[in-house]
Amino acid sequence: MKLDILAFGAHPDDVELGCSGTILKEISLGKKVGIVDLTRGELGTRGTVEIRNQEATNAAAILGVAVRENLDMRDGFFVNDEKHQLEVIKMIRKYQPEIVLCNAIDDRHIDHAKGSKLVSDACFLSGLRMIETTVEGNQQQAWRPKVVYHYIQWKNIVPDFVVDITGFEKKKEASILAYKSQFYDPNSKEPESPISSKTFLESINYRSRDLGRLTGVEYGEGFTVERYLAVNSLGDLK
Repeated sequence: MKLDILAFGAHPDDVELGCSGTILKEISLGKKVGIVDLTRGELGTRGTVEIRNQEATNAAAILGVAVRENLDMRDGFFVNDEKHQLEVIKMIRKYQPEIVLCNAIDDRHIDHAKGSKLVSDACFLSGLRMIETTVEGNQQQAWRPKVVYHYIQWKNIVPDFVVDITGFEKKKEASILAYKSQFYDPNSKEPESPISSKTFLESINYRSRDLGRLTGVEYGEGFTVERYLAVNSLGDLK
């Protein structure tokens, strides 16, 4: 199955928090999108692996993505080495995306920056034909995405561009709240975490509205780039 866009997250819910509005918009435009989670978030303060697996499945259904996979890397302890790069390369070659979305280049959680660099490096290496990979006994062909974009997470990184997600903000929120074990629930007996407060959810909405304000729309999601963006003419700019 060839995808137009493949979004990576170090943990289930990273993609929903960082770029689900963009994913929803692209799917509405006819693009085929998939998600790959690097870990199962097993070190999370709240919930269990089993619960988060189901929550990830529920969120994927809300978003309408074509596929969601998990690479079962160790939460907190995966590294950017050959072994892990090859696992990501297999996903890139399997789905041959034109665009890859991945974690923030710098963030509070150490897995986010690690995951960001791991996926970025794997995107480059995936284009080298001398690196051989096989899936289900079939040799894969080299494939390099055209671009890699990094979404924004805990830290307020200045974006290089903003996607207008107006009209998709409610469904984005629904995909986030599919992770019931992780986010605000006044009846929950789970321990508190940095993302379980009501103000955290409000901050996600505020960021979207603020990026929208700065770009002349209602809601936006920001991304950073690895190389300069080019447009055909000034008229391409919104």
